[in-house]
Amino acid sequence: MYFSSRHIPKLLLMLSLLIALGGCGNKGGMGGILTTSDVLIIQHHLRQHYSCLEEFCRRLYLKNPKYETDLKKREQKLHNIFKKRTLPDTPYDKLPSNEVLTAVFSADPGYHDRVALLGLGLRKSIDEGYKQEGPDNDKMVTSLQVPLELLKRLYSNISQVKWRLKIHRDNQQKLYLLTNAKAPDGHLNMGYEVLLTKILTRIEDDIYMRGGNPPNVIFKMSTMFFTLFL
Repeated sequence: MYFSSRHIPKLLLMLSLLIALGGCGNKGGMGGILTTSDVLIIQHHLRQHYSCLEEFCRRLYLKNPKYETDLKKREQKLHNIFKKRTLPDTPYDKLPSNEVLTAVFSADPGYHDRVALLGLGLRKSIDEGYKQEGPDNDKMVTSLQVPLELLKRLYSNISQVKWRLKIHRDNQQKLYLLTNAKAPDGHLNMGYEVLLTKILTRIEDDIYMRGGNPPNVIFKMSTMFFTLFL
């Protein structure tokens, strides 16, 4: 039987499900709660999502130091966003992810640090898309608790972030956030693309596991971020 390369990720996902299948299994650090294989996969994806986003923001700071020149403050902001799950002294903590992401690429977000704001918006996106309060949710008993429509919207929103990073500029035609701009030695850093692509691939697998197909993402300049609440 012949399988094209585009089927490989789905085949690997199905194989992992079959390997993990066998009823329920205990996961270390979850207090002995029995967890189905699909939930274990989603929880693993969540931890990887948050880890990739934190690394993504750390690299953005290196490329865009003007948004926070103090190294200790950078790490504190990332700790607040991804561990304490808050960004103090901003009006954005209680706003939904789509509004935070819209502000990141606006002319005047009302908060100087666009890197921290993007990290907050992306972390909130994952929280809302998977209906989670953090990377480990021991209340989930089946992947059916993650609405398929939210995963599709999440996939679209993160794809749009990738697109906006490349094209949205200020009134001086400078990108709001530098990512893959060439270094003085001519080297092109594609690490940003890789991190966001990894996240999108995992979301695509979760959409497939829920019985759906990822949306056909085609953007225009006027495209809005989707709300991730049903």
